[in-house]
Amino acid sequence: MTPPTATTPEELASATAARSSNLSEALQAWWVGVRAGQLGNLPIIVGLLAITVIFTSLNERFLSSVNFVNLVVQVAPLAVIAMGVTFVLIIAEVDLSVGYLSGVAMVVLGRLLGEQAWPTWAAIVAVLVIGAIAGFVQGWLVAKVGLPSLIVTLAGLVGFNGLVLILIGGRGTVVIQDQVIIDITNRYLPALVGYALVVVAALAYGAVKLARRRRRAASGLGTDPVNLVVLRVVGLVVVGAGAVYFASLSRGMPLVAVLLIVLLAGLTVLLFRTGIGRHLFAVGGNPEAARRAGIGLVRTRITAFMISGTMAAMGGIVFASRLRSVDTGAGGGQIELNAIAAAVIGGTSLFGGRGTISAALLGAFVIMGVDNGMGLLGLSSGFKFVVTAIVLLAAVLVDSVARRGQKRSGLA
Repeated sequence: MTPPTATTPEELASATAARSSNLSEALQAWWVGVRAGQLGNLPIIVGLLAITVIFTSLNERFLSSVNFVNLVVQVAPLAVIAMGVTFVLIIAEVDLSVGYLSGVAMVVLGRLLGEQAWPTWAAIVAVLVIGAIAGFVQGWLVAKVGLPSLIVTLAGLVGFNGLVLILIGGRGTVVIQDQVIIDITNRYLPALVGYALVVVAALAYGAVKLARRRRRAASGLGTDPVNLVVLRVVGLVVVGAGAVYFASLSRGMPLVAVLLIVLLAGLTVLLFRTGIGRHLFAVGGNPEAARRAGIGLVRTRITAFMISGTMAAMGGIVFASRLRSVDTGAGGGQIELNAIAAAVIGGTSLFGGRGTISAALLGAFVIMGVDNGMGLLGLSSGFKFVVTAIVLLAAVLVDSVARRGQKRSGLA
């Protein structure tokens, strides 16, 4: 079976620099890879910088500590949903139901906590189970019955929309009063706690990378120079500490940022360090080769939809925390399209076989950054949609050009 072509940006750099013995050679090898089309997250990072420069030049409030904290909170629910959608896109399918599925999760959560007086942990578990079951049913219809995912999830979109209306009934609005849920997006960390978490996360990252380096060296495989690993760890500390300091100039870093980091780390490990992730990439890259290699196509596809459904439900919990209430419009608007756009803008392929969790997170920052910036300028929703469409097309164009470069260089 042909190995999956999708890797993390760091793995692309590691593969390119496998024969490099020092930092200088590793950086030169990375640049050769970039010129050959192995761009990783570079385009989306450049895009984020461009968005920051443009909107700050038009309105200085965009790059303020207050707006930075607001943006993190605004990004959180979309990013959580986009992380789940990435798993479905990797297997070359699509999930249009995630928006209203998150709405169903919001309503169920509100009613369990309010009317039924469930413990918070039990209500959260129940909501996540509902999301997983919804994903299982849709995945089964796609993988086992053979229905197109576009049609199945479009039916799910309509059905979950109706379910939201049924569950709301004549209540009009379900108010979220549980303090634990409210704290998810409305509690802010002291600066010292934020700095400590950054250091712990960076050290954990470094330990994982060094352990991987030792395993590869023991197997006679190419490894990253130690100073490159150290440079990455230091870079994480600098960026993370800078973000914490900047947020502390306002209310502080929101608690939901910790949730995003935990999900980013956990789902990245699932996708790139487990058999489940390898099977997802294999099925998305070449289903027939995956089948001949003994990979269960049905099981793998159902798993992808279950992860997407679970993350949609978790996104609904974050939405409920941010909004503090649920009404008949829960899960509506552009949530599902923005979630898919966030993953694609970040570099996840619509044709399967390639994607990262960090891509979804960064793509969500682009989507909400545009929305936030244009909101500060007082522009209408119409302008926001047009600009988002242009950004999405630009991302797909960059991806197409990069793929052609990889084919010319023999890397794809």
